[in-house]
Amino acid sequence: MRKLAQGDRAQEMRFGRFLANRRVTVERLIEGWSDQTGHAVAGRHVLAIQDTSEIKFATTADDRRGLGKVKKGNSYGVLLHAMLAVDADSGTLLGLVAGQVWTRDGTVTTDHAKRRLDDKESVRWPATVDAARPVLAAAATVTVVNDREGEFFAHWCRTPGGKVHLLTRLMNDHAVAKGGTVRRAIADLPPAGTAAIELRERPGRPPRKAQLEIRFGSMLVKRPRNTADRDLPALIPVSVVEVRELDPPHGADPVHWILLTSHTVETLDQAWRIVEWYRRRWTIEQFFRTLKRQGLRIEDSQITTADRLCKMVAIAAKAAAIVMQLVHARDGRQHLPADITFSHDEIELIARLDHKMKGKTDRQKNPHAPRSLAWAAWVIARLGGWHVYETKPPGPITFHNGLKYFRTFFQGWSFKNVLMP
Repeated sequence: MRKLAQGDRAQEMRFGRFLANRRVTVERLIEGWSDQTGHAVAGRHVLAIQDTSEIKFATTADDRRGLGKVKKGNSYGVLLHAMLAVDADSGTLLGLVAGQVWTRDGTVTTDHAKRRLDDKESVRWPATVDAARPVLAAAATVTVVNDREGEFFAHWCRTPGGKVHLLTRLMNDHAVAKGGTVRRAIADLPPAGTAAIELRERPGRPPRKAQLEIRFGSMLVKRPRNTADRDLPALIPVSVVEVRELDPPHGADPVHWILLTSHTVETLDQAWRIVEWYRRRWTIEQFFRTLKRQGLRIEDSQITTADRLCKMVAIAAKAAAIVMQLVHARDGRQHLPADITFSHDEIELIARLDHKMKGKTDRQKNPHAPRSLAWAAWVIARLGGWHVYETKPPGPITFHNGLKYFRTFFQGWSFKNVLMP
């Protein structure tokens, strides 16, 4: 909480009272995630990338802080399910869209297969899409991107339609109408081509160039026999794209993705495009990393109750998304307006700070177009302690610190409209 309260004791107390206020709910805080996102997505093909992260907090046997279990073993905390809007062509982060924050209450005793979707935690995947539809209404096309945990038959029945598509990695090896399963059916198809792609660095995996072989086709997937949701259609059509790494380095886990999508895939170019869209999932992994490690360190919080911890996670999620937007915008290559992240009044304050900060030489002046997101990022980085003569660009911690100071400035600056005649 100290990080979110700018390290000031009085501000920390005010923030504590804010979290304790019963009128401040997690749901209302999440509604505020998308304040600028609806404007930012207009006319674009948007990848609505969603995933869940388990946020662990320290507890003792005598004090679990009201938290339910997360992860495996004796860990307790909060679950954050978030959806990010990302431009499909450029990879630009356009903002948070929707999601959920919760902690588990006890243990479910009814067998998973005997419960309908609405009685399972997995309902969060299609439910978040439903909550996102109004926010993304102005987008030209929406492709919802999930990892394997969000791949299940009911999601395929509920989500695609109109301009909304679904793209996910195969989790359950569905039976198909012609006999056999998805894995067997795609393996029977001949390779359609090969290409080299750059794999990003991940924990335990250095970056490398991977040579991938691709197959693709269309199938009719059958409804699972043991589902409790008997009102689902018997068959749904999907396109399937498989990529497999050829000759991976010794000891490395080879890339092998089987991707399912509601998009039509009839050509090799369309198949590779599906792979590229799925690779943009790294954005949400970076988002969770920013939230937990790079600046915010949310898991270090000492707040004592589960309700307040959930509220704090909802607030911190918005802050992490803005930090990421500023990091991505810092080099000026994206040509985005500042109003995809900041309000009109905030932009006015940034303009005043920019004027105050500029020096006599070109190096000491903001090099970016006024009212662009890169222009705003330059000002926020300066507030966070970055110096224009540094060779290293500002990172997440610098932007997080800069945002803290900016929020303090903005709070005081806003009083001018109240106190000045």
